[in-house]
Amino acid sequence: MPESTLEVATLLDRLEAGLRQEIARRPLTDPAMIGIHSGGTWVAEQLHARLGLKEPLGVLNIAFYRDDFSQIGMHPQVRPSLLPFRVEGRDILLIDDVFYTGRTIRAALNEIFDYGRPAQVVLGVLLERDGRQIPLRPDCIGGELALEPGQRIKLTGPDPLRFTLHRV
Repeated sequence: MPESTLEVATLLDRLEAGLRQEIARRPLTDPAMIGIHSGGTWVAEQLHARLGLKEPLGVLNIAFYRDDFSQIGMHPQVRPSLLPFRVEGRDILLIDDVFYTGRTIRAALNEIFDYGRPAQVVLGVLLERDGRQIPLRPDCIGGELALEPGQRIKLTGPDPLRFTLHRV
């Protein structure tokens, strides 16, 4: 895995540029941003400031919406989601750190729809890696990465943000 591939500052710049293009292309009106706890929230905090969004940042904790409890277990200190804005009819920017199987995003969308039906959802991720299992794909990415079987990538932070590679 080349180190230059994982420069978080460069990935953030690319993701910001992609989001700006998508906001203009669709077009999105006064979008609200939601970060997926925890790495997605760290990324969203930076993008929220860069994009100058008006609404406060929303934080989504999808622990109760996951479909893989038997594999990953339940974290004993689950915090509730915080969406300090109306979701119904809104344009939403959903942000995560790493897109892998698609299951996290499926769970996030399920929870968002429990708050209301958004007009549009744009998915932005800092890094998309191989291994998709569900027919979902990010709209905007900072970068892509292929890993060997048994390798996992994790964003650590919040200050500084950096990726670490692990063997499972």
